[in-house]
Amino acid sequence: MSTDDSDPTLDANIAREVRNVRIDDEMEQSYIDYAMSVIVGRALPDARDGLKPVQRRILYSMHDMGVTSNSGHRKSSNVVGEVMGNYHPHGDQSIYDALARMAQDFSLRYPLVDGQGNFGSVDGDPPAAMRYTEARMDSLAEELLADIEEDTVDFTANYDDRLTEPDVLPAKVPNLLLNGASGIAVGMSTNIPPHNLREIVDATIHLIDNPDCSVSDLIVGPDGEGYVKGPDFPTGANIVGRQGIHEAYESGRGKLRVRAEIDTEDRERGGDRIVVTELPYQENKARRIERIADDVNEGKIEGIADIRDESDRNGVRVVIDLKRGANTEVVKNQLLESHLERTFSVLSLALVDDQPRVLNLKQLLEQYVDHRREVVRRRSQYRLDEAQDRAHILEGRLQALENAEAVVDLIRNSDDRDDAKAGLREEFGLSTEQAAHIVRMQLGSLTSMEVGEVESEYADVQATIERLETILGDESELLSVIKDELREMRETYGDDRRTSIIEDTGSVTREDLIPEEDTVVVLTEEDYIKRMPISEFSPQNRGGKGIIGVRPKEGDRVSAVFQANTHDYLLVFTNRGQVYRLKTYEIPEMSRTARGTNVVNVIDLDSDEEVTAVVDVDDVEDEEGYLAMATEDGYVKRTELSAFENVHSGGIRATRLEEGDRLVDVEVTDGEMDIVIGTRRGMTIRFDETEARSMGRSARGVNGIKLDDDDRVAGLVTARKDDDRDLLTVTRNGYGKRTSLSEYRSQSRYGKGLVDIKTNERNGEACSLSAVGETDGLVIMSESGQIMRTSVDELSRQGRNTMGVTVMRLDEGDWVASVDVTDTDD
Repeated sequence: MSTDDSDPTLDANIAREVRNVRIDDEMEQSYIDYAMSVIVGRALPDARDGLKPVQRRILYSMHDMGVTSNSGHRKSSNVVGEVMGNYHPHGDQSIYDALARMAQDFSLRYPLVDGQGNFGSVDGDPPAAMRYTEARMDSLAEELLADIEEDTVDFTANYDDRLTEPDVLPAKVPNLLLNGASGIAVGMSTNIPPHNLREIVDATIHLIDNPDCSVSDLIVGPDGEGYVKGPDFPTGANIVGRQGIHEAYESGRGKLRVRAEIDTEDRERGGDRIVVTELPYQENKARRIERIADDVNEGKIEGIADIRDESDRNGVRVVIDLKRGANTEVVKNQLLESHLERTFSVLSLALVDDQPRVLNLKQLLEQYVDHRREVVRRRSQYRLDEAQDRAHILEGRLQALENAEAVVDLIRNSDDRDDAKAGLREEFGLSTEQAAHIVRMQLGSLTSMEVGEVESEYADVQATIERLETILGDESELLSVIKDELREMRETYGDDRRTSIIEDTGSVTREDLIPEEDTVVVLTEEDYIKRMPISEFSPQNRGGKGIIGVRPKEGDRVSAVFQANTHDYLLVFTNRGQVYRLKTYEIPEMSRTARGTNVVNVIDLDSDEEVTAVVDVDDVEDEEGYLAMATEDGYVKRTELSAFENVHSGGIRATRLEEGDRLVDVEVTDGEMDIVIGTRRGMTIRFDETEARSMGRSARGVNGIKLDDDDRVAGLVTARKDDDRDLLTVTRNGYGKRTSLSEYRSQSRYGKGLVDIKTNERNGEACSLSAVGETDGLVIMSESGQIMRTSVDELSRQGRNTMGVTVMRLDEGDWVASVDVTDTDD
């Protein structure tokens, strides 16, 4: 439209409708409006009746439809259609989901809907389509709606102003605490656990009688005094400890540890079985069983032979059969750690005057009591008004009965009803309502019996008026009514607790259940690992053949053997310079003839990684010491032990390696020791460890020994300046010798060193160096899997540059793989 010909008045009106608004202000206000609509209109329950709008509308619609606990079931689709068409203009699926949840006895402690058909299961199965299921109100839901027609609550117009709906239900029971609530709004959420009706009613009555009581007065303490023991979940199970309960009730926030109910049974064929009869609240049973099975298949949980779900309509029964010889307590503890215990986070957030507030236990009960006080007051006023109206009618009726003949004559002589009413008002001083009632009376009501009934009714109405006026005029009487109704609810709907409160004896770790014992750990080149009790290997004399300690698969060979206690922490170093940390008991215990489990089930090794050194951290007395490392190409490095305090599951770098180099050995030093390096060709060098300065984990190190072209480092030993021990050198062909460490003079780093042992055709290359005392023991293992235990004193002391003696007798084609020194007590 052209502005030249436009009406100036019209332009002015248009201008008044245009506003300049900052876009950030408009976005902020619009987002706040949206957030509040979600908070108030969908996600959070009202603190008074404990219901979200969709739940309240479902129950009110069923009440309107007459679908009560005494009526027949109605198709769920019918109920959903009524709710959506009249009160809740959102998707039908969201309404049906809310209806189905109110029918689930595993979701609500006291279901509000009596469902018929498939309404889902604890296995996570969804409800059947709404056209297949039927529903009606449960009797407890009727108590939430009781007296709603007696002006007990406010009503507002529905979304299209055709009907009205209640802002809140009268709620004869504190539903918010009984059934709890969960929901996610914009920027906030709520998670209120369910409770036992008897306990909540008793606590509410105590609060009414003692409004100044503290939260701790409402909670059952160690002495047994109090009312609320804790949440009571519909699925039972156990709450571990009371601290989380007290925190949640005191502040409205807290964390509860909920643990499954577990029993142990004997199997007919031997061994034990673990039976789970109750699961934590809101746990998906089928998914949990599947995850347990996955952990069993991956080797994370050992000792389980079979898992079966034998649950039926009578309850949960998950049977876990254990292997013979499995430690039942260990398996049970592993299941609790990973699968059968979960944390329930409590956040008692609810709407108070349409504003979200975090409430403690006392405040939640106070909100309910205030609501019931208002409901009973309004109900009493409504009933008083009705009683007074009825008393007024009865007074007029009694007056008419006293003057029956005159009243009959007046009505008979009147021209019409209106004339009769006017005459009655003028002649007997009756009100309009009284006159209208008398005109409608039948002649049969003038009998003496009828007169007695009217007088009796009038007396009852007067008593009712007096009682209601007392309730409205005396706060204690009003509260007494609330308490009496609560006691009635407790007697009608109360039941025993399902969830037990068990004491928190502290976290029982798997280690607590593993006996301490010395073991032998075996690794193979193809990364198989296992442990065995060292007691299975009896000591032998020098030159023995040993007994089978592992049966590697064809083509595989033993690469390392070492002794450790089951509770020891181990630092495991690989050829690629990585270090991993684990407990000895995490290595599966197996028989002597077993191959072992793949090491990836214990530590996260890459495909081309193999273990070359193990340091028992529990043997280290000085935490301020160092780790000395030697590589195959002759490099040596020291790094402070503190650099290895936090080794994560994926390992960390211990040293940087040149291409083609390998980490071969690691030993502990205290900063004042000598380092002794031995090579495969029998050369040995000894120097002060300070010549290899301390470096970080990512450093390569310095040259330690000068190698011939065909030589490589075989091992590393640390020794004190005046060490009275011997250097034990063992060759691949099973020969060895021990020589006093004093015969290896200290020299500068990066020299060629001295001849230690002859590595001729008989002996083969040197493969192991160890510092040993006269009373130490040895565990020697061959590549084919033979293990021999012997003592150091079986080997005579010899000088340097000698041939040595037979240490272990080997079959043809077999070689020594590893040697480990054990403590004197072993």
